[in-house]
Amino acid sequence: MNTIRVSVKDRLATITLDKGKSNALGRDIITELDDMLKNIAADENIGGVILTGTAPFFSAGLDLVALYNYNEEEAKSFFETFFAFTANLVSFKKPMVAAISGHSPAGGCVIALACDARVMAEGQYIIGLNEVPVGIIVPNSIFQLYAFWLGKAEATRSLLTGKLYNPEEALKVGLVDELVKTESLLTAAERKIKKFMELESNTWSQSKLNIRQDLIAVMKADQTETLEKMLAQWWSPTTRHILKTILANLQRK
Repeated sequence: MNTIRVSVKDRLATITLDKGKSNALGRDIITELDDMLKNIAADENIGGVILTGTAPFFSAGLDLVALYNYNEEEAKSFFETFFAFTANLVSFKKPMVAAISGHSPAGGCVIALACDARVMAEGQYIIGLNEVPVGIIVPNSIFQLYAFWLGKAEATRSLLTGKLYNPEEALKVGLVDELVKTESLLTAAERKIKKFMELESNTWSQSKLNIRQDLIAVMKADQTETLEKMLAQWWSPTTRHILKTILANLQRK
């Protein structure tokens, strides 16, 4: 594995995103994480998962550097892969807690939203979905995932403005469940997930899937039409200009 690290102790798997400084979500890390979670779902010796990164990032979201240089076929294939990945995350049957180790905008926030609880490190970090200012159309599936935790009103307001929350704001609106110091992040996440793992596993899992039934259906629905609209905007001059500016700023840092 080149982009994630995995350790298992007392039936708890800790998956650390480990791709460069920012854990940008390219095809490599998405594929490795998806495959690992499928293996864990089928492994009776593992009862839960903590997803984390390394400060100052959890994940900076989609790998825009790679995406910007994709041709039309590659871009379409990538977004199809990402849609399938998020659907699998949301329908993962075992307890999964995000230990958010730093910045978590856009795709990083999506991964955290798919979890059953979110513990975030205190600090000058941001989290939220800022696709609209970047020029990326937000699919209904991602909106419904955001609204699942924030409610439709807050999710709508924040999505359409691309608001990114600091940790205290994220806690207030229910985007995260707990704030802790960085050095206590994994301990707090373990404490939270073990409360889930102490319960009868099949009862817990089936209840989770029942609660998420409508959300899972939306995530797994045919998104061909949505993707066509997203890709049309992706290749538009305005979005390409926005992306080019973002990439230029990143290269200067």
